[in-house]
Amino acid sequence: MKSLRLCSALACGHVLLWPSMAVGDAWERFHGQFEPTVENEAVPAEPAPDGMVWVPGGEFSMGIADPRGLPSGGGEAMRDARPIHRVYVDGFWLDKTTVTNAEFARFVEKTGYETVAERPLNPEDFPGVPEENLAPGALVFVYPSRVDDPHNFTQWWRWTPGASWHAPHGPGSSVEDKADHPVVHIAWEDAQAYAEWAGKRLPTEAEWEFAARGGLTGKPYPWGREFKPDAEWAANIWQGRFPVENTADDGFEGLAPVAQFPPNGYGLYDMGGNVWEWTADWYRPDTYARRAVPDEAVRNPTGPDSSFDPSEPHIPKRVTRGGSFLCTDQYCTRYMVGTRGRGEPDSGAIHTGFRLVKSP
Repeated sequence: MKSLRLCSALACGHVLLWPSMAVGDAWERFHGQFEPTVENEAVPAEPAPDGMVWVPGGEFSMGIADPRGLPSGGGEAMRDARPIHRVYVDGFWLDKTTVTNAEFARFVEKTGYETVAERPLNPEDFPGVPEENLAPGALVFVYPSRVDDPHNFTQWWRWTPGASWHAPHGPGSSVEDKADHPVVHIAWEDAQAYAEWAGKRLPTEAEWEFAARGGLTGKPYPWGREFKPDAEWAANIWQGRFPVENTADDGFEGLAPVAQFPPNGYGLYDMGGNVWEWTADWYRPDTYARRAVPDEAVRNPTGPDSSFDPSEPHIPKRVTRGGSFLCTDQYCTRYMVGTRGRGEPDSGAIHTGFRLVKSP
């Protein structure tokens, strides 16, 4: 059901504070919970498909230790990403970047596909709502003039009739000069449709995390240990006081074109920040607890058979990964590797996109 339930679509964070501890102690506590990543040595005989890179797969520690206490670690414990457990994935090809507006436009031109955001809301899902309020649209971030409650995300999210992938901010906006930007306002079923057309598939949550780590072990970011290596921004995230001021110190106030920051160890761009990325898996907060086996690696997990989110138990969710340009340690630190988001499959927003896998 396409809905206006904001937290379903947004993988909401919370503005929280946490007592500080010595940085060295916090780092050792964090890093010490991971065993080494062991990469497969085999490489494919065929050349890389256009725009994709080889991710070797192998065995790694999946999940995240409690990041509170790390510099810029935020205030969320990330309990749904534990226990940290060993996982094995086969090697695969993965898009270097998220799918862009130019790539999605070619898909629409060839197929005539209409995204979820371009379809009217179903009146059966919204009994009593006037017909004029069922027009197609999507969720758009707006700067609030004031914030009375830092937990009330409705103050900075607005349902905008006419917003879609080709008009991301609603009527009058366009992606004409943004061909190299990530396509957004993409629901999970839109990503699935594109994947089928392209002969690819969405990554599993385990594949996505293995790829995002880039061969590193127990580092909090796709690029390594430091939030700002060499005092440089490494991802497009929020700077300033969320949600009223974005100083754009990283060079981008909103979405950035793809590949504006250095790639990780596998040559993948934007595995943290810019846009959330859909995965194939259903979301459950207890997924890891249900599948983890002591002293044994789970092989090629595909997630649970169904979804459950205690905050909205009647709404199924798919896992999203990577955070977005709206993430900050004040609100949502899910640009950290191993953290998990979730979204209603038939809802998208201005910070939701995707990238795809191809098996050898």
